[in-house]
Order: sequence, then C-alpha cells, then structure tokens
Amino acid sequence: MEYQFDLVGKIGSMALIRKEDRDIDYNIFSRLGAELRPGMIWVTSGAAEIGRLDYRKRTGCELSGNPEQDKVDYAAQGQSILMQNYRQFVSPEYGIRQILVEHTHFNDPEKSEHIRQMLIRAARQKTIPIVNYNDPVSDEETRKMELAVRRGRGEEVHECVDNDETAAVIAGLVRAKVLVLMTSTEGIYHRAGDPSTLVRDVFGETFEEVEQKVRELQKSCIGASREGAGGARSKLEYALGCVRGGTTVIIGHARHHLSDLVNGRVPCTRIGIRAETER
Repeated sequence: MEYQFDLVGKIGSMALIRKEDRDIDYNIFSRLGAELRPGMIWVTSGAAEIGRLDYRKRTGCELSGNPEQDKVDYAAQGQSILMQNYRQFVSPEYGIRQILVEHTHFNDPEKSEHIRQMLIRAARQKTIPIVNYNDPVSDEETRKMELAVRRGRGEEVHECVDNDETAAVIAGLVRAKVLVLMTSTEGIYHRAGDPSTLVRDVFGETFEEVEQKVRELQKSCIGASREGAGGARSKLEYALGCVRGGTTVIIGHARHHLSDLVNGRVPCTRIGIRAETER
C-alpha cells in the first residue's frame, strides 16, 4: 500500500531570522520542532541568510564579491547551522534526515522516483526529512543551459531554486494531503502589504474554477520579501500544480503554530478543491 503523507511544509528564509537583531529566531525553530513528526516532509530555506549572519558575526563584515558566488559561500556556511537548530528542537525520539536537492532530481523520472522512495522510507523509519536546495554545489549557468535544452524538447521543467517550488513539486510527488507555505505575511493579500485585505479562501467545485480565481488574484500580487524570491504570484502558481493533484495549499505566517494553520484556527490563505462533504 502506498504511503500517504499528511503534510509537506516549507518555511522561508526571512521567517527564520529576526531581521532587526541580525540573528536567528530560535522561537520559530522551537515552535516548529514541537510539531514536526514522521509523516511530514519539511522544506527549509535559510542556509544562505543564516550563513550571511554567521559570517558577519565572526568577521564584522559581509562578502563583497560576485553576488552568486557570495550566496554559494554563505549557504555552505549556514547549512550546518540550519540543521543544528532543527536537530536541537525536534523531539529526540525522532530522527531527522538532511536531503539536499537540485533541479536535476525532479526533471528526471528515475531520480524523482529515487527521491520519492527515500522520503517514504524516512516516514516508515520514524524520521523527518529536512529538505533544502543544494546551493553550495549549484551552478546557475549550467542549470540554465540544462533547463533550456529540456524546454527546447518540449519537456515539463522544474527549476526548484525557489524552495516554494521545491515544496510544491515534492507535495505533488508524494501526493500529500496538505502543503503549508510558511512566510512572513498572513497569506495572500488583495493589496500588497495590507493585512486587512487577506484572502482567506480560494476554493472551487473543480480545478478549473480554482484556477480562474487564482489567475484573477495573481493580478494584484506584486513584489517579494527579498531579492531572488518569487513572492505571492509565484506561490500561487506553484499552488495550482498541487491543487490539480488533490492537495490543499495553505499560505500563512510563520509565527503561527503549524497545527493552527492546518486546522484553520488562525488567519491564512487556503487554496483547494472543495471536498464532496462540503458541497
């Protein structure tokens, strides 16, 4: 019998730090650690940003070379710190497993199946996969060339540099019940930066109805939390792929408990096809 994952979750870089203090937000790790358990897959950003903070603390300055190379170097420095914090706060009865992925793992059927089986084994072995994009060994120019070739052949392409996409692809790969995207806002706003315009529900009787609502909502989505991030528009695009496969997508603030987001006890944006019992 195929394993059914309860949840795939993702947290963004800026949700893991206290920007005003230039430090890690340990409360976030503590709150997440109390709720993560086997049957969940956790996709985490943060290696590059945490690496940058750590480098600055140790040297008193930041790197000033090629931005892409600086990001690689920061990510290599921050990855172990990121995992150290998850290990510190996740219940000691559960193992955690670091899984570093690249676009190639999701654009090749054999590699995708390898990842899928590894994730299933982790759940059955009472461990929690912690997934991140492998920035330290990723080369942008090579990646773009590979993806251009695949697009030229008419193939579906996953880039996965944005961990929102990574989480969405994984949710589709394992047919998760729920995908939670934790961010630094309460969800998707009709007017950027205005929490009073939060869109709480984007549901429909069919996928086509949900897609129509998402396309309309994307028109009001501008900007992102940091340079290089996809922002709300991209989150909605990735969400659509999951909804097509039957996954409900939740976008909400990282200050909330994971269980509160899943159970709708706090403000957030929920996207999906209504269950027959709700119609």
